[in-house]
Amino acid sequence: MGDAWRIESRTAEAEALVGSWPSIEDDPGPRRFARCRPTVTAVVLGSTQPDPVVDRVRADGAGVAVVRRRSGGGAVFVAPTDPLWADVWIPRGDPLWDDDVARSFDWVGAWWTRALVECGVDGVRAHRGTDGACTRWSSLVCFGGVGHGEVLSADGRKLVGLSQRRTRSGAWFTGACYRRWDPRPLLEVLGLEPAERVAAAGGLGAAAVGFNELAGDPAGDRWESLADELVAALPASD
Repeated sequence: MGDAWRIESRTAEAEALVGSWPSIEDDPGPRRFARCRPTVTAVVLGSTQPDPVVDRVRADGAGVAVVRRRSGGGAVFVAPTDPLWADVWIPRGDPLWDDDVARSFDWVGAWWTRALVECGVDGVRAHRGTDGACTRWSSLVCFGGVGHGEVLSADGRKLVGLSQRRTRSGAWFTGACYRRWDPRPLLEVLGLEPAERVAAAGGLGAAAVGFNELAGDPAGDRWESLADELVAALPASD
């Protein structure tokens, strides 16, 4: 790992984690990595998703907070222990910076892939291209479609979801990898008709995959090491 990276651990409500990154606001110059741990369960909506995507009554009843990030894409369900949520910051002018928004995901996908392979997850690859939507719920749920740079299993199921937010100072990339993939907790609080909820559970269940399924049993120790492997796999500064 290059000395240019500053490593952080951030624990807060999801709304705070997606709303700001205080250290880069104070000093946007260095590259940064942050392991993010939400303190409560939440649905994180993409920047352009309408509020009625979530059934607020069902969400309140389940104790699920509803927040909105400033990057695009579909809804993501986050809890204190799953998924593994990792953010990286790249300042403008850095060697990893790319003016092309899609191409800028190339190194991010490759970085996640290296870390996953070190954890014993074989056959994973970063998707190339923009035509990777794999279900009819891809605009609703992040893990229902595939974007450039996102990490797939050997059989094409989505393992790591990525999003990007750009400012005048740089680019903020967010990645999420589930230990166990189950779309039902998210679908239970979305504004869907019962029949559509059942259909979505089947379609989305087959579209993505969790770390444990690919790493094999027992996968606990390898899952616990993933954050450390992500730090170790960060690109050098030169």
